[in-house]
Amino acid sequence: MSEITEKLNRFLVHAKEKNASDLHISVGHHPIIRVDGNLQKIREEDKISPEEAKQIAFEITNEKQQQKLLEEREVDFSFQHENGDRYRVNIFHQMENISSVLRRIPSTIKTLEELNLPESLYDFARSSQGLVLVTGPTSHGKSTTLAALIDKIDKNMFKHIITIEDPVEYIFKDDKALIDQREVGQDTKSFAKALKSAFRQDPDVIMVGEMRDPETIRTAITAAETGHLVFSTLHTNSASQTIHRIVDSFPSDQQDQIRTQLSASLLGVISQRLIPRKSGGLIPACEILKNNAAVSNLIRENKIHEIGITVETSSSDGMISLNKYLSNLIKNNEITLEDATTYSPKPKSLKKLID
Repeated sequence: MSEITEKLNRFLVHAKEKNASDLHISVGHHPIIRVDGNLQKIREEDKISPEEAKQIAFEITNEKQQQKLLEEREVDFSFQHENGDRYRVNIFHQMENISSVLRRIPSTIKTLEELNLPESLYDFARSSQGLVLVTGPTSHGKSTTLAALIDKIDKNMFKHIITIEDPVEYIFKDDKALIDQREVGQDTKSFAKALKSAFRQDPDVIMVGEMRDPETIRTAITAAETGHLVFSTLHTNSASQTIHRIVDSFPSDQQDQIRTQLSASLLGVISQRLIPRKSGGLIPACEILKNNAAVSNLIRENKIHEIGITVETSSSDGMISLNKYLSNLIKNNEITLEDATTYSPKPKSLKKLID
């Protein structure tokens, strides 16, 4: 085993022992890990030299990935360590040096119960068709929530599931379902191309890692309209912002049509955050939108700004606002008021709700 391999192994073992989500390798710094949302230096390791950073990058890439890194100055891929752990990796150039970020992907897929999320979210997995979106900032558990929903289907239904990811993160083990996982750049050229091809692959369920462009969004909505259950993610902060983002990604002369399609095909939106937990670690808080007659009308009539009010007043339909979710976590002594206020979209309303 080479010296650089041994060094990388030490970094990865340390990150796993500390239950870190990410490992940062950057020239002039000690290796850095992120634990419960906070960065920590691995001080017992030396600072990374330019040559070491390059060697580590080339240690975990193949020839094709190395070529892409040199040509495009950055590359995304998944990497499996010899101990079986998987990582989502981004390697990039900065100040004429190479930096790497490795995000650890747990080998086992947690259930919603283990993730401290409402079991009612499984209702989305039991649907036969429609569009389900998991949204929120980067690094707030969207992929993990999606994996829990897909795994629920896999364990309980004989369905054909196709995932389209960049890169493939969680590896699903066929249980009752037949699962095909496709990686953008390796198994297909783009999300949009793979999604269009999926129509000819007889899927029941399609999971799109991210809806990045209007073509992918349009095709995903069409798939949901035509009898498929579609899951995907967006980097938005609320259910109403999610609807706005989808509609606004299209030219104005197409937006009425998209609103009409979305009002009929959308099943729901889960908008989540990971909040520091009093007892240590992180706990999710989420806004849950379910598409009922009222929500459908608001989308179709372009009254999307009123969706938040509908969420607040529709708890009987399984909906909950982020502020209400945060207030419940405070009452259950899971999180502090200070942290809840930091993540609340309306801090003043949250304080009134708690009072």
